[in-house]
Amino acid sequence: MRIASFSLLTLSLALAATGCNRAASPDVAANDIAEAKQSAAQEVADAQREAEQKIDNAEKAVQAKTGALADTNSKARYDMALAKADGERKIGVQQCMTKDGEAQRHCKEKVDAVYEAARADAKAALAAQSQ
Repeated sequence: MRIASFSLLTLSLALAATGCNRAASPDVAANDIAEAKQSAAQEVADAQREAEQKIDNAEKAVQAKTGALADTNSKARYDMALAKADGERKIGVQQCMTKDGEAQRHCKEKVDAVYEAARADAKAALAAQSQ
C-alpha cells in the first residue's frame, strides 16, 4: 500500500511539474503582458520623476553656491578697496605732517576728502554688485 501511495504521489508531482511549462491562454497572456507594460511604465515614470527632482535640487544648490560666491567676491573686493583707502590715507596724513600750519590743515582735508570718496566708491561698487 505504501508503494502504491508513493507511486501515486510521484506521478502527481511529475504531472504538476510538466504542467508548468504549458503556454498560457491568449487571454491570460494578454493580461499578464498588459500588467507588465503598465508596471514598467510606472517604474520609468517614477525614475524620471526622481531624476528630475534630483536635477532640480542640484540646480538649486548650484544657484545658491553661485550666489554665495558672488556675495563673497563682492565683499572681498569691498574690503580690499577699504584697506587700500585706509593705507593711502595713513600715508597721506604722514606726508601732511611734514608741512606747517595752514598747509598741513589743507593737506589733511584733501587726504580726508580723497579717503571719503574712495569709501563712497567702494560702497557704491558693493551695492551695484549686490543687484
